[in-house]
Amino acid sequence: MTSIGVLALQGDVREHQRALQEAGADAPAVRRPAELAAIDGLVIPGGESTTIDKLITTFELREPLRQRIADGMPVYGSCAGMILLAASILDGRPDQEPLAAIDMTVRRNAFGRQVDSFEADLAVTGVGGDPMRAVFIRAPWVESVGAGVEVLASVTGPDGATHPVAVRQGHALATSFHPEVTGDHRVHALFARMVRAASNDAA
Repeated sequence: MTSIGVLALQGDVREHQRALQEAGADAPAVRRPAELAAIDGLVIPGGESTTIDKLITTFELREPLRQRIADGMPVYGSCAGMILLAASILDGRPDQEPLAAIDMTVRRNAFGRQVDSFEADLAVTGVGGDPMRAVFIRAPWVESVGAGVEVLASVTGPDGATHPVAVRQGHALATSFHPEVTGDHRVHALFARMVRAASNDAA
C-alpha cells in the first residue's frame, strides 16, 4: 500500500490521515527523520505556519525534508502547508525558511483573521466532478507564480482581484483551503495518484 505520511508537529493531522485512508493510502504520522525516510509522499497540514516552521528545525527535519523534496518525493500542503512549500512568503517571520517546493510567492492570512473565514464552491482542475466546497480559515493566497506552476483553482479576494488558491508544480501540490474538513476527499485522491505515479516512475 502507498505510504503517505502526515507531518505531525502541529495542526489538523488526524483529519488528513482519515482523508488519505479514504483515498486508499496508509497515512503514518511523521515527526522524525527516520519516519520521513520511510514514506512515499508527505502532507503538511494546516495550523500555524511559523510554529510548524520552528518545529521542523527542532525535530531536525528541515534538511532531510528539503532533500527528499529535491529527490522527487511528492508533497502536498494545505493552508499553513501551502505557506511552507512556497519559495517566498510575504508578511512572514524574518527568520522563516520556506521549503521552496513550488515557485510561488504567498501572502499569509491574506483573506483576513479567523472571523473572516469563509466557504466557497470551487472548480478545481484535476479532481473531476462537481465544484468542491472549499473552507478557508485564516487562509493564505498565492500572490504570484513562476512559469512552471499550474494554477488549479482561484477565487476573488477582498481586494477584488483574483488569486490562485490551488496550485501544482511537478510532484508538489498546495491549497490554501482545507479539503480535509469537508468529507470531500478528491484533493487527497489526486495527491494519492501523484504519489503512486511518482513511485511507479522511480521503479
